[in-house]
Amino acid sequence: MDNSNRSSSHAVFNIKLHIVFVTKYRRPTLTPELLAYLETAFAEILSAWRCRLIEFGGEVDHVHLLIDIHPALDLSVLINNLKTASARRARNRFAEHLGAFYSKPLFWHRAYFVGSVGGMTLETVRDYVQAQGTKEQRRSRAQRA
Repeated sequence: MDNSNRSSSHAVFNIKLHIVFVTKYRRPTLTPELLAYLETAFAEILSAWRCRLIEFGGEVDHVHLLIDIHPALDLSVLINNLKTASARRARNRFAEHLGAFYSKPLFWHRAYFVGSVGGMTLETVRDYVQAQGTKEQRRSRAQRA
């Protein structure tokens, strides 16, 4: 996985998210051709948001995205845009196929999963944070003695 930091004028960041979208009613609508199309669509949409699609995969009723995001984003707005824009593109391109599953212009379930992903385990980061300042505290105690 790409663990390189990115920067803007006031921040250095490395924010990776795992996102899962499920089709409405978990209907098995996602063919290999539709999945390939969605991968391209998600990459284009994310690029417009100054984000990047790192990995993409899916099955007949859900998709997984591993993305790199910018810290200035409103995550719920990004998620909503990803779902709305990808659904619109898919319904336009695969109207006949999706019409067999949905009588209304539906595609994604309104719920989603998002989780942060990092190069270190939570335990490693927790230990690092807890250890901050301990050398200075030991040095101060030794100087006072």
